[in-house]
Amino acid sequence: MLTRTRYLRCKTSVRGSWPSRARGAALTLAIALAAAGCTITPPDRPLLITPPVAVNSATLDQYRMAVARRILDRNPSYVLQGTLQPMLRSLVVVSFTVDRNGQVLQSAVYRTNGDDEAESTALATLRRASPLPQPPSRLLNTRGQVELFEDWLFNDNGKFQLREFASPQAQTID
Repeated sequence: MLTRTRYLRCKTSVRGSWPSRARGAALTLAIALAAAGCTITPPDRPLLITPPVAVNSATLDQYRMAVARRILDRNPSYVLQGTLQPMLRSLVVVSFTVDRNGQVLQSAVYRTNGDDEAESTALATLRRASPLPQPPSRLLNTRGQVELFEDWLFNDNGKFQLREFASPQAQTID
């Protein structure tokens, strides 16, 4: 009986080794295929991409100033003259897209503290300023548009200053 049991165990272990060898071969094959798919191709261009023209940042800043000036000029009754209070009522950041003719194609509140009245005022003053100055051609993307952000800083009285022309905030709360 012992001999027969050993024989069966040996036969079982021999038979059991075939599937484990097949699993090992399959695993080796899978690793080899995965490694074969992972090739390193050097980039065609240098990894460090330099801006097309260094003037673009200066041109962008100049254009942003022109846009802010236009918004302020078209909405004088909403503009805060003087110093911003130390604790602002609201800061509304608006993103907007301008086409090559200066038309505002879309605008949306990008960041806010949830002050609906301030958000509405920011969007309305941007719409009233349209058409904006025409952007320089080097700022336009492939669709002939430029995307901008502007910050409206609101005092408690509902009047605002734009970040581009904002005066320093008061340091003390009265």
